[in-house]
Amino acid sequence: MKHHFLVTLFLCFVALPILILMVVAPMSTHNQFIYGITMIATCFFAHFMSKKHFVSLGILLVAVISSTRYMFFRITQTLDFPSWIDMFFGYLLLFAELYVYVVLILSFFQLSWALKRKIVPLPKDTSQWPTVDVYIPTYNESLDVVKDTVLAAQCIEYPKDKMKIYLLDDGKRKEFATFATEANVGYITRTKNDHAKAGNLNHAMKITDGELIAIFDCDHIATKIFLQSTVGGFLKDPKLALIQTPHHFYSPDPIQRNLYLGRDIPAENDLFYGPIQRGNDNWNATFFCGSCAVIRRKALDEIGGFAVETVTEDAHTALRLQRKGWKTAFLDHILAGGLATERLVLHLQQRNRWARGMVQIFRLDNPLLGRGLTLPQRLCYLSATMYFFFAIPVLIFLFTPVLYLLFGVSIVHGSVELLLSYAIPHLILSVFAGSRLYGRYRYSFWGPIYDLVLSFHLVLPTTVTLFSPHSGSFNVTDKGDTVDKSYFDALSVRPHLIAAGILVLSIIIGVTKLFVPNYFEAQLEPTLLNIGWTVFNLVLLTAAICVARETENKRKTVRLYLETPVNIYQESGHVSRTLMRDLSMTGCRVDNFENGDIDINADPISHIEITSEKKTFCVPVERIIPGHGPDGFIHIRFLDIDIDSRREFVRLLFSRADTWVRPEYKQDNPIRAFITILGCIRDSLRGTRRKENIHIAVVENNE
Repeated sequence: MKHHFLVTLFLCFVALPILILMVVAPMSTHNQFIYGITMIATCFFAHFMSKKHFVSLGILLVAVISSTRYMFFRITQTLDFPSWIDMFFGYLLLFAELYVYVVLILSFFQLSWALKRKIVPLPKDTSQWPTVDVYIPTYNESLDVVKDTVLAAQCIEYPKDKMKIYLLDDGKRKEFATFATEANVGYITRTKNDHAKAGNLNHAMKITDGELIAIFDCDHIATKIFLQSTVGGFLKDPKLALIQTPHHFYSPDPIQRNLYLGRDIPAENDLFYGPIQRGNDNWNATFFCGSCAVIRRKALDEIGGFAVETVTEDAHTALRLQRKGWKTAFLDHILAGGLATERLVLHLQQRNRWARGMVQIFRLDNPLLGRGLTLPQRLCYLSATMYFFFAIPVLIFLFTPVLYLLFGVSIVHGSVELLLSYAIPHLILSVFAGSRLYGRYRYSFWGPIYDLVLSFHLVLPTTVTLFSPHSGSFNVTDKGDTVDKSYFDALSVRPHLIAAGILVLSIIIGVTKLFVPNYFEAQLEPTLLNIGWTVFNLVLLTAAICVARETENKRKTVRLYLETPVNIYQESGHVSRTLMRDLSMTGCRVDNFENGDIDINADPISHIEITSEKKTFCVPVERIIPGHGPDGFIHIRFLDIDIDSRREFVRLLFSRADTWVRPEYKQDNPIRAFITILGCIRDSLRGTRRKENIHIAVVENNE
């Protein structure tokens, strides 16, 4: 007790005054440069000397001090405007900077101490295991997408008398009801589709009675160990209401697919389903993400079921659970795989809904207000809801230098040298601290590209929702789509193209002013600074525009690398043993067999025999593309198979415990990350394309 008292005294009367002094102490331009360089050098030295977490926290603290000092400088020394136009745009830029500063501090708080949970094992006595209802909601998705999710759920290893699977069809389609009967799973529909997905789930809760509810979007395919990995936590802690697992996408998102080097960078969602959710978990603020999760029915009953007031019913439901004192958890093990949005326009629609939903939560159930949440929980939710207001600040940063180059509007008043002496440490250390904390999950400068892709499309929806939170409706994101041919989606990036034209014009005029400064009355240093800023913005904006080059993708099913022995049967009855190299639901690729000496045109392959978990099943062959020589490959297309064989296919392809493995990316290097962006732009302008458009999980199966 005495120890804690002494620590508190030290923090209040020694540490805090020192920190305040480091932020507000006035310095000359020269001394501020020395101060900033010292802070940067100290962080770089600490980074290379140690990878320990307490060093990361130290670097984080220095970055926060540097950013806070910059904001203090901006507010106290750069707002003396000579005209109302300068003042208007000057305060607009300050608003954008304050927004970024607050979001930066909140995100650093979330990421400062990420919790890495371990799987809680279930007791050996299965009679103690709780009953589970598996919900698979669907509305307008194709049956081909939904089938494998249902069949994978049947492959989950859990006592059959304690697990029931339900297909929740808001589309009321006969073929879905027929499939549910054939697959021997429950089929639930309703007369009115009130409250979209949340209403669908609430309706199913009235009909079913499992103690726990596992939810999978209709394209999220679970592994066989999903329930065994998640349910144990509910037995260990009776106050646990939710266990959320990552959303892993086995197909690339539009940015990874459409940029040539896109698959060399982490996916956009990796940061959230990694450090952010682990950080939230440390403060009991895990977000429910609508799928790949297990929820306790008793907890849902206590809050009146899934939240229906917003279009992001998942995050809102978690917020309500936490307000009631229930615990939530994030288990960072990939236990299911799903489809990312196939085209940019679908990506925009999905993010539009997410943004509107988080703004609705901000307005209707603001985490800073109301009872039940701890301060850390409030901050985590505030970070999430505030993030989706990024559109307006991003556009302010995009066009601020343009105002100076085209119209001579001086938005920041003060010498360039003094401004840079504060801004350089702030920018370098904030980028460096982020790279240190989550460099394997988000590379430097890619966050602004993701934001630029969305910003023009989110300004209006988020603004309207802020003032009218009940406006808009739930839109379902299409999955399982294909791209028949490559094309440029000019409609989705029309505002980006216009903005790029304005930026190019600004650079041309700015350079012209440098050559004839007397005619334009241009000042050298501010003009150079704003030209450099505009060029940087143009690079990021061009990368965002390149995402609109949709890459051809005719493959309807994912093809996974899967090395396993198979038997090849020819029509004559001859049997050969060879190795399968990859497999999809519609075909496979196998090594050439018998040293390539057998003429499969004269004696075609009739079927192949595959072994899955000690079960053997035969697949009839429709078409063959032969290889040449012993090192060639044979490509085989399958005929339609019955539901039992398809289930075994799903078991072999998707249900293994090791099916989904998070790709290991290199640690971020900001310089290398920026060079990668330039490479993406270069290759996109050249029209360079990768042959493979599906992100393939590399696995081996030698059963």
